[in-house]
Amino acid sequence: MFTPDKPFSSFAVPDVDAAVRFYRDTLGMTVSVYEEMGGGFTIALPQGGHIFVYPKEDHEPAVFTILNFDVDDVEAAVDDLNWRGVVTKIYTDPDYGTDEKGISRGFEGGPDIAWFRDPAGNVIAVGRMSPDMTGE
Repeated sequence: MFTPDKPFSSFAVPDVDAAVRFYRDTLGMTVSVYEEMGGGFTIALPQGGHIFVYPKEDHEPAVFTILNFDVDDVEAAVDDLNWRGVVTKIYTDPDYGTDEKGISRGFEGGPDIAWFRDPAGNVIAVGRMSPDMTGE
């Protein structure tokens, strides 16, 4: 019987070791590596749940945001990410109204948000999401 009580998300990367280092060492997330299932890993989400990341040799980065981090202060989050070596100015055409740090400040009525890429080229966002976007 289908019961939607344990959902999780997943995405692919071509280099699991590089992805583990990025999510664990650069972003500071808790990861668990698995030798079984092709050598993927999980990223533990702070409020429960997890994301499964799996290897895919012919991986092509998603052309959309695969993961969002809701933060209270986008400017401070971007400054911290930049300090960690993460490039947040990834969009220039279209630029979504981004400033020199890559922060889009309410573009077309959206939230303040900045995007960056993981080592596989997947797009990740950090932003001040509105309560209706986070379910709170």
